[in-house]
Amino acid sequence: MLAGALAAADRVVPLFVLDEAILATPHGRPHRFGFLCESLRDLDGSLRERGAALFVRRGNVVEEVVRVAKDSGATTIHVAGDVSGYAQRRIELLRSAAASDVVLHDSLTVVAPRAFAKPYVVFTPYYNRWIATTWPALARLPRRVRVAEDVELGALPHGTSPGAWEGGERAGLARVKAWTARHLRTYGEQRDDPGSDATSRLSPYLHFGCVSPLDLASRLWDRPGSAAYLRQLCWRDFFAQLLSWRPALAHEDLRRTGAPRWRNAPGDLEAWKAGRTGFPLVDAGMRQLRAEGWMHNRVRMVVSSFLTRDLRIDWREGARHFMDLLVDGDVANNQLNWQWVAGTGTDANPHRVLNPTLQGRTHDPTGVYVRRWLPELRDVAPEVDVHDPPFDVRRASRYPEPIIDHHEAIEMWRASRST
Repeated sequence: MLAGALAAADRVVPLFVLDEAILATPHGRPHRFGFLCESLRDLDGSLRERGAALFVRRGNVVEEVVRVAKDSGATTIHVAGDVSGYAQRRIELLRSAAASDVVLHDSLTVVAPRAFAKPYVVFTPYYNRWIATTWPALARLPRRVRVAEDVELGALPHGTSPGAWEGGERAGLARVKAWTARHLRTYGEQRDDPGSDATSRLSPYLHFGCVSPLDLASRLWDRPGSAAYLRQLCWRDFFAQLLSWRPALAHEDLRRTGAPRWRNAPGDLEAWKAGRTGFPLVDAGMRQLRAEGWMHNRVRMVVSSFLTRDLRIDWREGARHFMDLLVDGDVANNQLNWQWVAGTGTDANPHRVLNPTLQGRTHDPTGVYVRRWLPELRDVAPEVDVHDPPFDVRRASRYPEPIIDHHEAIEMWRASRST
């Protein structure tokens, strides 16, 4: 976006507006806001190295952008694109209110969300089209950036992520370098193992634009082991393009046939949120989420399946809780991944059930991940099945009994599904 603006103008105003409508909701707290603050400070530092700085405003985005454009005499407003319904409406309002031209830049994904003439609702055809598409060329920034004069800079926000995430481009690129050197080659074999912590953890950097998905995909294209990771980047693009075409999917089911009759069970919901369900892999994941603002992808699938299948609680409740806490909280990926697991979205197999005990034994066989996040079970003897500890171990460690019988719960789920 900055390169595009500099190609058309001698001076620019690099502007970020802290949207009060977002900051006033849980979607702005706590991990994401701290990460955003660090990312903005890093961006300001990068601009200052080029002779510029980051201009900051806080309030209504449309009003603040129009005001700065007027004060600076800008003839064109360059905006980073997004796919949520809220973001799309905001762009429409800006185009109506601004006297300047508004140019939208698709930097959110590898392939632009509207690159194809219609939305894809099945992943494999989209992936085949995506992998065969010629990707855009990477932009190059000049060494010097000149900014408009006599425009107030504004104050950078302050905050840090409780999960100790370091935001910004520098931290993101350092993570890319370290992770690709250590784990890319074996990513396909290790990505479902939460105990090894071998996934890239780049999702927050991609969400906030600290790392360009196009740059990342281009760097990895011909590296050994990259195919499995590129497929995950394609999933990210897949959900973004679908939400771009159908913004209501943030809260409406894509597939209504087969959805269960959801239960109103606030006690079960709170036990799930607190990591006190009595199912170790589920509880470990939920505690990691609260502590770090992040959760391993395989575990996200398990805890989502448990909420929607075993407890039959509406996926929207789970998606809302994730968005409250995730540092990488992204509307497209969060909501549509939840629908995928719940059987109301793009999964071609809406009957899929993930048994949390078997998933633990398969993907965390020695209990490394569970012991890391459940101190009650940290010292359980190696010969004990940490994914299904017996009653005496639970009682001694004060770890709860299961709040539900998995097999009975799944039978009830199957009986409750609509046809």
